[in-house]
Formats: sequence, structure tokens, C-alpha cells
Amino acid sequence: MLGGLGPLPPLFGAASEALAATEGKILVVFEWFGGYDGLSTFVPYGDDALYRHRPNVGVREADVIKVDDHFGFQRSMIGMHRMWDEGNLAVIHGAGYDQPSFSHFASSSYWHTGAPNSGEPYGWYGRTADALDPTGASNYLVNIAGAQTLAVRARDHVPVVFNDPNAFGRDLLHSQRESIETLGNGQTPRTDAHKFLLDVNQSAREASALVRQAWQNYNATRNPDLRLLDLDKVVALIENDFPARLYYVRLRNSLFDTHVNQESPHNRQVQYCSDAVWGFFEEMKRLGKQDEVAILVHSEFGRRVPENTGMGTDHGTANVSFVIGGGVTGGQYSTPPSLTELVHMDNLQHTTDFRRVYATLIEEFLGYSRSEDVLGSKFQTLKMFT
Repeated sequence: MLGGLGPLPPLFGAASEALAATEGKILVVFEWFGGYDGLSTFVPYGDDALYRHRPNVGVREADVIKVDDHFGFQRSMIGMHRMWDEGNLAVIHGAGYDQPSFSHFASSSYWHTGAPNSGEPYGWYGRTADALDPTGASNYLVNIAGAQTLAVRARDHVPVVFNDPNAFGRDLLHSQRESIETLGNGQTPRTDAHKFLLDVNQSAREASALVRQAWQNYNATRNPDLRLLDLDKVVALIENDFPARLYYVRLRNSLFDTHVNQESPHNRQVQYCSDAVWGFFEEMKRLGKQDEVAILVHSEFGRRVPENTGMGTDHGTANVSFVIGGGVTGGQYSTPPSLTELVHMDNLQHTTDFRRVYATLIEEFLGYSRSEDVLGSKFQTLKMFT
């Protein structure tokens, strides 16, 4: 358990190296919560076993935008396919972990902490922030969510967490807000704990003002044809020079948990998400930042290989993940799981430990050479960035 070891020694040499390497680099995690069906997203249409397992639910060859003789995107994913054609999208096959959980909440916690079955209290993204910037600078880490996601929980950083930019800093009950403001107004710190509360209060006030102003500025000029889901809030902050280097966005109102009648809701949801990713990078191109930004797309698990009797699919194991960005060497990474040699109740055997994806982003994109400080062990990177 990483958190159980107490604070890791601050490796300022590695951190200084990373700060220099990541000047201007911004990483966004876009978690497609709900367990999207990788076999209906990046479709192995060239494998007959898919249709033996899924005579009704399997995405047909005619409904695939092909990238080679075996795989292709589900036809509604025009946006992400465009990025594939531009050479800026990587597909990682078979991302998962040993002893998989079929629970949304347990598996999410494993991906969030980067430490399956460990009880680790801090998130992998929060630990990444701590490694990159041991000083705990304000506004370094942003979580677009109604409540803080475990992934961003850190020792040294307090994440900026909001859902509605206009309500950010205003959503406490009146009595709670009054108590906090009374605590912070014109007081001299009496203890270290009191000073921490005063600092957090002041930081929250400043962050909320910056977020609201950025959102107002962006809404005055935004392109109404781009449907960005919650990625529009990230665009607003980047455009207005908010100092964050790490953003975490968790999909709200997900349609991905498709136990019944999968085809229509799943196709609609992957279209929305694909359009959002493409639109986000169109905005990055407008800002001239497409080479400085990368997005990781993942889910807590995939779906079981055989369809069920309800014309849907049940909770599964390994899944495809995506990394997108101007600096990405596009293509397919790792070995696709077999559709005939199934494990764990007719599920895919993972072929890529998902922490290899994290290590790749930490080392190759963010420039922090000691990803083991974050992940607890050394994982081989995927050689994905130019």
C-alpha cells in the first residue's frame, strides 16, 4: 500500500527535471465511466469469433470505419477516426489488471489509485501532481466533477473541484459558508492547522474567481457547433491561462452500462464522447496548443464477450484505452486479447497492465523519469510519444 508507507522522500531532482520538461504540457484524463464496450467501440470485425459470441449485438462490418483488415471504429465515431487519420490517436489493446473486479466502484477505485486490491488512499493523479510539484502549488490539479474523484486525492495538492463554473465557490450551505468566511476573515493563524484552513479558504476564493471569469470569457466566443461535454470547461481554463497542468474529467450521465438493448444507447454515447474529444482538439488547434496537450480515455472495465439474453452485455474485464494528442505516435499498441481463449466467466484476458499506460504518460509525456515513485513499481512504457 503506497499510502501506508508514509510520505515518500521528495525527489527534487526528478521533480525539477519534470517541471522543466513539462513546461506548457497539459494532461487531461477523460474517464468514460460506466464500462464502455471496447468490442463495440474499436471493433475486431475481422474476427469471426466476435459474431459467434454476439450474433445480435456484434457491430457488423458494414457499420465499421475500418483502419485495417481486422479493426475499425464504430461508425458513429467520426471525430476520433479523424484524429486517427491525422496520426494523433493511439489505441491500447487489452488494458486491465490481475484479479479483476466486476464492480463499478471497486474497479474504478483500482484505476483511480493505480494500485488494485491495495487499499491505497491516494489517487494516481494526485500522486503524479505531488511528484511533479512537491511544493503543492495552488491550482495545479483540476477535477471537473460534482464531488472529488479519488484519482485526484493528493498529499500535497488541494484539487480545484467544480461542476458548474458559475456556481463554483457558491454551492456551500449558507451556514457553512458563513462559518468558513468567519474563520478566514482577518485572522492571524494560531496553529499550523489553523493556517492551513486559512490558506485553503483564500486559495478557494481565488480559484473560484478565476474559474468563473474564464468561463464567462469562453462563453462569449465559443463555437456552438462543438459539443464538448464537460471538456468545454477545460478549454475555457486553458484558453484563459489557468495554471493547472493536470485535469480530470469523469463522464456524467453515462449510457455505457448496457445490460439491456445495448446497440442504440452505446452507439449514441460513443458518438457524443468521440465528438467531444475531436471538438476539444479543434479548440486546442485554435489556441495553438495541440502539441502541448494529451488526453487519456479509459473506463473502469470493458464488457463480457458473449451477449446476454437481454440484447446487451454484462460487466467485463480488459478494454481498449485511447491516448490522443499532437505529440502522440498514432497506431495500435499491445496485443489484442483473444476472443476464443476467454477467462473469468467468458471475459478477455488483459494483455496490458493499465499502469503501463499511466507510466507512459508520466514519463514520456510529462517528463518525470521515475514513474515508480507514483505507481509503486516500474512499468514498461509504450513508446508512444515523439
